[in-house]
Amino acid sequence: MHMKGLVCSGVFILLMGCGLFAAPALAGVGVTPSSCNFGTVVVNSLSSPAVLVLTNNGSRSLSIQNVSSSLAQFIVASPSLPLTLQSKQSVSFQVFFQPNAATLFSANIVFTYGRHSGGTLAVPVTGTGVVSTASSATPSPTYLLTPSASSLNFGNILVGSSASQAVTLTNTGNSSVSISQISVSGTGFTAGGVTLPVTLSVGQGVALLVGFSPGLAGTSTGSLTVVSNATNSPTTISLAGTGVQPQISVVPTSANFGNVTVGITNTQTVTVSNLGSANLSLTQATVSGSGFGLSAVTLPLSLVPGGSAALTVSFTPASASSTTGALTLVSNAPNSPLSVMLSGTGVSPVLQLSASPTALSFGSVTIGSSGTQTVTLTNTGNSAVSLSQITMAGTGFSYSGLALPITLSAGQSTSFNVIFAPATSGSLTGTATVVSSATNSPTTISLSGSGAAAVTHSVNLSWLAGSSSAVGFWVYRGTQAGGPYTRLNSSLVPSTSYSDANVLSGQTYYYVTTDVDSSGLESSYSNEAFATIP
Repeated sequence: MHMKGLVCSGVFILLMGCGLFAAPALAGVGVTPSSCNFGTVVVNSLSSPAVLVLTNNGSRSLSIQNVSSSLAQFIVASPSLPLTLQSKQSVSFQVFFQPNAATLFSANIVFTYGRHSGGTLAVPVTGTGVVSTASSATPSPTYLLTPSASSLNFGNILVGSSASQAVTLTNTGNSSVSISQISVSGTGFTAGGVTLPVTLSVGQGVALLVGFSPGLAGTSTGSLTVVSNATNSPTTISLAGTGVQPQISVVPTSANFGNVTVGITNTQTVTVSNLGSANLSLTQATVSGSGFGLSAVTLPLSLVPGGSAALTVSFTPASASSTTGALTLVSNAPNSPLSVMLSGTGVSPVLQLSASPTALSFGSVTIGSSGTQTVTLTNTGNSAVSLSQITMAGTGFSYSGLALPITLSAGQSTSFNVIFAPATSGSLTGTATVVSSATNSPTTISLSGSGAAAVTHSVNLSWLAGSSSAVGFWVYRGTQAGGPYTRLNSSLVPSTSYSDANVLSGQTYYYVTTDVDSSGLESSYSNEAFATIP
């Protein structure tokens, strides 16, 4: 074969908005190179191939429907169509030039992609046919085998499942190529679809199906090796893929509810997490064991890697006994089903009400005044107690501060005030009785106190007149030195003495007087005197 140099100039082409996707998205189809010049090729001879690489630069899959040449002199060697390219995936096409006349040929290699009408992409190609200067010479045979892709990456594949990709082996020389052996290395990789040995004529291709079935989580690498009589044998395609797998984890791994009163519900939270590298699908959650339950959960429940969800487990014992059970979770994790052991003990209800203090002593309280003390009521059992009534017995005793009825849960407290207001002197006793649903009802608090007669005090004042013309006096009193003062007498005191009987024990009083003459003129305050009442 007589050829001159093949010239291919490449410019990356990005097409946007080709109508390939149903929803708006950044989409692109790239081809490298953007044009090809085969130079001069002897008439009726087959050129070396030009390789066009088509790449899906969009974010969604792309369907390649067809590839064609606008002139018969340009021959396209294509893998099986249609084919689908995932995002960032590429596929190679070989183009040959076989002129049938000594002239310039120009054409387009047209790619049709997308569904329905889709879109097209044209790559211009040129070449010139020339007459051989040595027509009797026989072209030298060439044996070339070209794969449609130099590498295959399967991405993330769930452990236990499989994925496949097609690769086309094309005879890109000018003589037949025989494939004698195909081998695969690397864990989880397989190849098939071709019965060996197989012979490919010029431009002919054969599709090979490469599979990846990971048995363990992690990245695997390998290679596909093709042995043939081609000068570039062995032909090698690198392989890569990652096995991913969900991993379920629960916290806590067991739940003990301890002692729970019969008929009362106690709850605990079990957190389910995905510690693996693939989505965890929780398809079933069941509870076994008397008295155990599970709050409503929507299944199937999907957790991304690193995600978690909370499940609420309950225990409502029906009898006073120890019980065991299990929360069983079914998922796509390798250790499914997973069980969380449950345990708890039902205890008989105890209704107990305690008062603190159980006795109140008010001591001596002056008749006409009162004393107040507080009683605290506590539910010391393990079940709710209802308080319905408080009754008071004994002269001078009463209560306030608690509205009934009221219910106390286990451990809860409330309080009320007991008031002692004696009306007579002498020792007095009584009781405060609390009626409730407790087994120790009624609860009684003993009361005692004594009434004491009030002690009266008075302050006797006397003074000297400040003027001989004074006809009476005003008397003033204050509760702090220097005033202010309040006048005590409603009419003039004619003498120089006065008795103040309206005083209280423990208080200090301050007094001043003024002179008033016959015309009603009042003098300034006298000197201040004070008295402390015992």
